Order: sequence, then C-alpha cells, then structure tokens
Amino acid sequence: MTSIGALAVSAACLLSACGGGSTSSETSASTAPSGGTSASAIKLINPGKLTTCTNLPYEPFQFKQGDKVVGFDVDIVDLAAKKLGVTQDIVDIDFAVIKSGAALNAGKCDVAAAGMTITPERQKNLLFSEPYFDATQALLAKKGSGVKSLDDVKAKGLKLGAQASTTGLDYVKGKGLNPTEFADSPKELLGLQSGQADVIVQDIPVVLTWLKKPEIADKFELAASLDTGEQYGVGMKMGNDALAKVLNDAITAAKSDGTYEQIYVKWFGKKPGELGT
Repeated sequence: MTSIGALAVSAACLLSACGGGSTSSETSASTAPSGGTSASAIKLINPGKLTTCTNLPYEPFQFKQGDKVVGFDVDIVDLAAKKLGVTQDIVDIDFAVIKSGAALNAGKCDVAAAGMTITPERQKNLLFSEPYFDATQALLAKKGSGVKSLDDVKAKGLKLGAQASTTGLDYVKGKGLNPTEFADSPKELLGLQSGQADVIVQDIPVVLTWLKKPEIADKFELAASLDTGEQYGVGMKMGNDALAKVLNDAITAAKSDGTYEQIYVKWFGKKPGELGT
C-alpha cells in the first residue's frame, strides 16, 4: 500500500475507533532471539507473540483465508517470528494509523507489515526494515478504453480512482491528476466496477491478483505499468534497533538460502524480477 497521507488526530482517539479484533495488551515481554542473531533482549508487547499491525484485505500481501490471515507479508514476518521462537499475532487496523506510527507508538503492535512503501516522510515516524519487496504501480481500466498511460487518462477526460493514503494516490497527483479517493482497495475496485471510476491506480501485484478472477478479467485489463521505483519495508517503533536487526537478519538469510524466492513464487507465481512480465 504504497501510501502516504497525514493524520492529524490523536493516536488514542483513532486507535479506539479502528481496532480490528486486537488481542494485544500493553504489557511487555522479553525474548532472546534464537540462532545468536542478537545479544539484546527483544521486548514484545505480548508474551510469546510477535504482534503485527496490518490493514485487511490487501491480497496477495495480507488477506483472510477462512479464519486465518495469510499472504506474502505474513510469511515475511513469520521469518522473524521463527528467529525469535514466537508465533505471529495479526491485528487489523486502519492503514493511516499504521503508516503514521500511531499504532506502534500506542503499543498496539511490535511491527507493521501492510504492503507499506518506504518513504522519507514515513521514515520520520517509523523505523523500517531493509526492503523486502520491489513495488510498482499499475493502471486497471475497462477493456477497450485505449488507455496506455496517465497522459491518455488526461487526454480522454476519464475518471481516475486511487486508494486513499497511498503512494499511488500521491504519484498520480504529482502528475497533475485529481483522482477520486477510495478508503481501501476493495472499495477502489468496486468504484471501478460501478462506474465511479474509469481507471484506477494500484500496486501491480494487487491488480494481477484481481485479474485472476474471471468476472474482473472479462471486463477489465492491465492498461499500463508505472515504474515508480518503490520498495516495501516492515515498520517498527523508532529506536527499536534490536528488533530491526532480527528482521533484517531474517530477510537477508531468506534471500540467501532460497526461502525468499520460494515465498515469492508461492504468492506471485513468478520469481523476483519477473512480476508483470
């Protein structure tokens, strides 16, 4: 969720309104990372759990499969949970509260994994892991629209839609467009299907996942790929360097031993670097 935006409401007010079934508490526990990854104790908000804030659904990064939350981001954070010898507990929270750092600062979670692009603005409020996914944006349009670029959207006077608080939104605004904003990705897709938008901008893995569904592929198509050079990172509370080291070590090891590629192929059906080709 390549995303950006401002939230000028207190963390306490927002979090009390948008908590999505959280089981987290304000108590902290310490656990020593396995495998000698760090000599420092890692303080977790719940004993025996690495609590992750996310925003559902955002398939294939995080979404519900029955009663269980699964996805690419879930598997990436599980790498760190395994290193710590704990299980991952997932909390569904509004994305704007995640990317602002409010959820982490209020002790709602230890990490935030929500398809979140690393940006200079977010780095003021969040400590990010090393990048774990190279992202890009895409345009999804009605078949036969003739759209191949944002310039076509402008020239044809088409209605553009984007997900609120995302870098996709910021990117198209930076190109001089004023899209209709939708609260989340499902509402954005519904906006396209219902005619509120003729074209929408969204991360390409999300668009490709939508297009696997016949009812969407029959009417819509990937109109263009926008290479924005974005990268996702796992967010943590500022100063939580010990946990960041565990995450970074886990991601580095997974990329080295082939585990990362296995996870990538599992969720995207292609190897790293081949997405969208």
